[in-house]
Amino acid sequence: ARRGTPAIGVEYNGKLVTYSRQQAEQAGVADLAKFEEGDMFAADVKRASVLILFLLTDNLNKLVPNMLDMNPGSRIVVNTFHITGWEPDITVRADPCTNWCTLFKFYVPAKAQGTWKLDNGTLTLTQKFQTVEGDLMRDGKRIPVRGRLKGEEITLMAGTEVFKGRVKGDRMIGEAADTVAKWNATRTSEK
Repeated sequence: ARRGTPAIGVEYNGKLVTYSRQQAEQAGVADLAKFEEGDMFAADVKRASVLILFLLTDNLNKLVPNMLDMNPGSRIVVNTFHITGWEPDITVRADPCTNWCTLFKFYVPAKAQGTWKLDNGTLTLTQKFQTVEGDLMRDGKRIPVRGRLKGEEITLMAGTEVFKGRVKGDRMIGEAADTVAKWNATRTSEK
C-alpha cells in the first residue's frame, strides 16, 4: 500500500482486523490497505494478482482450489512452508534473517489439460499445477510430451522438438523453438 498498490487482508480474528485497520491508518495507507473479518478458505481470491501467505502446509493445501481459480500469471508468495506437489518457480532466502527465512514464489498456471487439435496432429495433456505431460499423435505416431507453464506461457518438449507458446483459454499459439514455424492448437476436450 505504501507503494500505491491496493491490498485486502482477510483475518478470522476480529480484534486483529481492528488492529490492522488502526496500523494502516497510522501508516497513512488506510485508503489502499483494507482488512476484512472472514474465513480465508472462503475468501474470493480470483481477482487478486498477488496472494501472500504465511500458513502451514495443511492450510496452504486447502487453499489450492482457490489459488488455481486465480488468473494465469497471478503470483503466490508463501513463507517457509510448501504447497504439496507444487514446485516453486522462484525460491529466495531472506538475508539477514534468523527464523522463517525462505520465500517461495509460484505463478498460477493456465489450464492446459485436455485434448488439443493441431494442424498436423492431436495433443493430449494431463496437468499437475505447472507441469504437463502427455502425447502428440502425428502421422500415426505417438510422441511423448512433457512441459511446463509459467502463467500463460507454455514450453512443450515433444521428442526432440521444443515448442513455446501461450495458453489463452481454449487456444494455444506459439512457435517451434528451433525454427520460426508458427503453431496453434484448439482445445476439443478438457479431459
